Order: sequence, then structure tokens, then C-alpha cells
Amino acid sequence: MKFIAATCLAGSLVLAGCAAPTDNNSSSSTSPKTGTTAGGTGSKVAGSAAPVYPRDALSPLSSSEAHSQSVVTLAPPADMWDRIRRGFKMPNLESDLVRDREQWYASRPDYIQRMTERSNKYMFHIVEELERRNMPTELALLPYIESAFNPQAVSSARAAGMWQFMPATGTDFDLKQNIFRDDRRDVLASTRAALDYLQKLYGMFGDWQLALAAYNWGEGSVSRAIAKNQRAGLPTTYSDLNMPAETRLYVPKLQAVKNIVANPQAFNAELPLIANHPYFQTVTLTRDLDVELAAKLADVRIEDFRALNPAAHKPVLIAAGTPQILLPWDNAAVFQRNFDAYSQGQYASWTAWVVPNTMTVADAAQRSGMSESDLRAMNNVPPRMLIKAGSTLIVPRGARVKEDVAAVVADGGHLSFQPEIVNRRTTVKAGRNDSVATIARRYKLAPSNVAEWNDVKPNHAFKRGYSVVVYLPVRAAPAARVGAGVAVARGHAAASSKRSSAPAQANTARGKNVVKVPAGKQVVREKRGGTPSKKKR
Repeated sequence: MKFIAATCLAGSLVLAGCAAPTDNNSSSSTSPKTGTTAGGTGSKVAGSAAPVYPRDALSPLSSSEAHSQSVVTLAPPADMWDRIRRGFKMPNLESDLVRDREQWYASRPDYIQRMTERSNKYMFHIVEELERRNMPTELALLPYIESAFNPQAVSSARAAGMWQFMPATGTDFDLKQNIFRDDRRDVLASTRAALDYLQKLYGMFGDWQLALAAYNWGEGSVSRAIAKNQRAGLPTTYSDLNMPAETRLYVPKLQAVKNIVANPQAFNAELPLIANHPYFQTVTLTRDLDVELAAKLADVRIEDFRALNPAAHKPVLIAAGTPQILLPWDNAAVFQRNFDAYSQGQYASWTAWVVPNTMTVADAAQRSGMSESDLRAMNNVPPRMLIKAGSTLIVPRGARVKEDVAAVVADGGHLSFQPEIVNRRTTVKAGRNDSVATIARRYKLAPSNVAEWNDVKPNHAFKRGYSVVVYLPVRAAPAARVGAGVAVARGHAAASSKRSSAPAQANTARGKNVVKVPAGKQVVREKRGGTPSKKKR
């Protein structure tokens, strides 16, 4: 027993020696007095003193020396805010703009409370990904600047999701955008893409502040601004570049939020508790499933389900395109148990129908068993448009339909339109020797129709200058191709654009639309309400 006790004491003394400085020149990134790191967060986190590593051979300590040495704690972070603070790596930005943004946020405690509570669902996953990639944890705060952590946010420039991806950039980083889903809003996919993009930008510029400027302004714009300063012999740091006001404020906003998170008491801010454990877990989806039913089976509110699965913007989840859903940690097992036991009918009451040929909305509605208004609302079909062949529509799923939507449709589903041809009453001036036959031939109309419109016989000859009534085709809008999550799928597409007549281009003159026609003739088309204005975002 004495031998065992002596051995244990010797072992503890050797371990204590690992923490003992052997000389006054031992290197350390932490000031013994202030606890501030060379990276510079400016505040000491309790219990996080950096260990001191000896350079020489280890030697046992006497019992009198053992008690005087500090012990490095290995306790995990208390919450996510503590964990984020420990991972700060970016150099601090000091400027009047930072002070200004600090005051802006500090004067809006309700706003800070709302967006930090919203981030509760996503923060653990984002920080985990940042640490796995050895990236600064300040970047976990970036969605506060981009979207206030709202995964459904859409900017006036069509950027979407908590990380605010533009459609083209989203495509570059493999974020699917079709009628069923928009991965720019997906929690996992958009976070993966955002961190991929930020890593790429850091690799290009070697500076996190410039990388953030490029994330906001575009890598090409930042590269050109750097080149311009280099030609002028000027510095090329973030603060030295000439950039738009939005980008000029971008990093100061992030720095201000970082400072508030680092020391909330200094700004009279109260950060809600975000526990240091996962909020959600993934569940495999094996069948097409209504969103409302999925929330019911998981025993969560529909709002909470959509907050974790914001990419699915239709009332049905297509298993072939959305193989996984996110559920609160404790509800995943509840969902699986209820899903396996469900026997009350169909899992999905909606399915996808690929339109076989170009048709009107009325025809599509009749064939799918929907009213025209319901089909338009469900699929965001703008007015005066035909649905082009090959388009995919969301339609009711009949009781006899057993198959789920195929993967090829789930991945490539799109909705395309072409302008509906509208005939409008128009008057033309008859020329010398004009008749029903010549007018019909000139405008590619049936002579019987021209005769009927003017209440004359098919062989009638018009007097020169007589106003002949004809109905000419007018295109309602240019052709459009629409994907979910883009303008029309969010209800933001233009209802129509400037119309042009079938024979020629239209001009505007004193409130009337004057159309140039062949043979020097002139057609005056009645102005009926003008061109519909575009819907605002």
C-alpha cells in the first residue's frame, strides 16, 4: 500500500511539473496579468488560462512546490456564447463605424433579443462546422448581419436564406433551386455552401476582412479595388479600399456584434441562453409526405417545422428530392414512431404532374381536377400565360396513385410559360381597292371573320378611308421560365411586360399605341388600361 501511495504521489508531482515554468523566457500567448491573447479579444474568459509548456527535461516537484502552480481547467464551454468567444481568431477592426454600429445595436435590445432567440435553432450546427474546418467562430455571427438569422429572408436583389445567396451563386455552390425546394434556404446546405465560399475567398485574398467584403460585394469587385489601389501605390487593406456604403459598413457591423457577444454587460445587452448541444437531428424521409402531416407526426408546431425545413416551400415534401428533414432533437424519435404506426390514409395528398403539351391554365386545371384559381395559387402562375410542355405542376394526388414522385422529376422539376395570344379590337383605314379579301390577306385573317366583324358580305369592297374593324393578336408578355425560390415562385414575378402587336413593334404617341404596318398603312389600337405594373418585392 505504501508503494502504491508513493507511486501515485510521484505521478502527480510529475504531472504538476508539466505545468511549471522552467525559466522566465517560456513562450506563452497569454499575458499572466491580463489574460488577453495575442489575437486580441481583449477579455479573459474565466477558467481558460493557456498552459505553459517546459522546454527542459521534466523533474519531480517537492510537496512545497506542488501547491503553488496553477492548474489548467478542461471544462467544456458553458453555453454557445462561451464557445463562440473561445474561437475568436479574426483581427479586431477599430473605427468610428464600429462604434456607430455598436450604438445602433445596443439601442435596440428588442431587435437583438429577437434575432438571437431565432439563432438558437441553428447556432450549434454552424459553430460545429466552423470548428471542424478550423475557421474563426466570428463567422457564426454573420447571419445576424445578412438576414437576422431568418432562413426565409429574401432581399430586393433576390438573395435568399440566412446566408443570403443570389440565385447564380447558389447554383455555383450546388444549391438546388426548383419548384419543390430552394436550397439557399436549407439550413445544412446553405451553411455548407457559405463556409465553402468564405474559405474560397480567404484563399484568394489571405485576409478575413477582405474575404467578407468579397462575400458582400463580389470577389471581382474586391479584386478590381485592390488592383486600383496597387496601381496608385496605396494600401490594400479593407479600410483603404474604395467600396460601396453597404460594403463599407459590412465588417463594422460584424465587429459590433462580435464586441457585444464578447462583453454583453458593457452594452447593457442580454443574450438568451443557447445550450451547448445540438438543437436538431436529421431524419430520413422514405415517402412523399405532406408538410402538415410531418409536423403532426413529429408533434411540433408547423411554424417550428418550417423554421428547420425552410427550403421546402410547397405543401408536400418529395422524398426523392428531400431525402432528409430536420426535427428538434427530442422529436425525431417521436416522428419515427408515429410515422411507422400511421395508417389513416395517404402520406401525401399532393403530387407532381408533368404537362404533356403546351396548354392554357384552364385546360391544365380541368385535367388535374382543380379550379383555375387554385391551380394558379398553388403553382404561382402569372396571368395571361400558357403553361409550356414539360413543365411540372403541383396537383392533387388521387387515391389510386401509389407511386411517389420520381427522382428525375424531383431534381429537374421546372415551370415554364409562354405568352398567351390575346386578340384585341383594332381599326384600320381602308386603302384604294381594299376589300374584305385584301384586308383578311394582309393581316392573315379569315375573310368570313372580317366580314362578320364589319357586318358586311364576304365580297364587300370598302371605300378608301373607311375604318375597318379587325381583331389582331397581341402578345401579353415575353416567355418566362420559372424555378421555385426565384421570383415567380415567391410571388414576385412581373404580371406582364410591355406588349407588342403581332404585325410590328409598338410606339407610344399622345396616349395611344400606334402600330406600323405594311404598305404604309396605320393601325390605331385602343389603349385599354395600359401595361400592368410589375409587382414589388
